[in-house]
Amino acid sequence: MLDHKKAVRYLSKDPILEKLIKTHGELKLDGEVNLLSDIIESIVNQQLSEKAGATIWGRFKALYNSKTFPDPKKVLKTSDEKIRGCGLSYSKIKYIKGVCEAVIKNEISLERLGEQTDGEVISELIKLKGIGKWTAEMILMFSLKRPDVFSLGDLGLRTAVSKLYKVDRDNIKKIESISLKWSPYRTIAARYLWKSLG
Repeated sequence: MLDHKKAVRYLSKDPILEKLIKTHGELKLDGEVNLLSDIIESIVNQQLSEKAGATIWGRFKALYNSKTFPDPKKVLKTSDEKIRGCGLSYSKIKYIKGVCEAVIKNEISLERLGEQTDGEVISELIKLKGIGKWTAEMILMFSLKRPDVFSLGDLGLRTAVSKLYKVDRDNIKKIESISLKWSPYRTIAARYLWKSLG
């Protein structure tokens, strides 16, 4: 279990992060987790604004009249046209059904992901069509609650580091070296950096 107070104390050694922590208070990595739901929601949200993604995700869940995410078999039985009516592209429908099929065929074990290293989780997830490294990193951070993940592929994070630490947004090496100073709590640092963007 992550000790949030210890993480915040550690990150406060960085004067820039200390300011953000004082402004935004304690940002915890809490909440219920449903890995299948989170993976599919991340596919739905790809290349969409937060608002558009939330609307389409809401419509998709409403197809199943279920508070929790539906059984993957039910998703596979739903016609592409019906899912398309939620606002999803055919390629995203293909990815979503591909994930459900992989779970049913046991090509990926969601239970086992929790026991794997960060690198192993990324390798497992990117085998699924429609899941790239960025999506896998978001799953690590928000679903598996891993404390030490920093996504260099995330434009928001790079923009925040660029503004706050006066480095070029595309200088990946420099941004990575800055982020390594926050290890083993880079996920928590990332949460504050996103917050700094408003």
